[in-house]
Amino acid sequence: MSPDDLVVTPLGCRFRGRLFPCSIGRGGVSTTKREGDGATPVGTHHIVGAAFRADRMAHPFRGRRGAVPMTAIRPGDIWSDDGTDPAYNHGLNAPDHPYSHEKMRRADPLYDLILMTDWNWPKAVPGKGSAIFIHQWRKPGHPTEGCVAFDPGVLIWITRNLSARSRLIVKPF
Repeated sequence: MSPDDLVVTPLGCRFRGRLFPCSIGRGGVSTTKREGDGATPVGTHHIVGAAFRADRMAHPFRGRRGAVPMTAIRPGDIWSDDGTDPAYNHGLNAPDHPYSHEKMRRADPLYDLILMTDWNWPKAVPGKGSAIFIHQWRKPGHPTEGCVAFDPGVLIWITRNLSARSRLIVKPF
């Protein structure tokens, strides 16, 4: 582990010498993550990309190159959570997608800024779990569906301070 890593523990998330409160999945942490169990998967996960709502916030890197590729979330952007979908655990722009999926452009602010991890990606195993993101929390202590979530200001600070080597490390509790 290095200071570049986000390390999730029962006390919160350590990053760059600081400890931030965070929320994890309603199912706790798990070494046997399955689709729909609400658990945050234990392990070391690379941060492979980021996305933001340009209609709600300024570009998080403020015009400079960031540590991870950043894209704008567009109308019709989704993330497949259906193990029978050939695009399972991948993002695509498909407003009328026939398989179960999450809309990335949400009415609430949870996905205004997301960091994507490589959990079960890019070669997704059906049923192993999808859409393990780092995103904004609903409120302190409110669980996620398996993601790691932060206060919006903390999430922006983390995003701006990532390095190309940064990883999300979830320790067993």
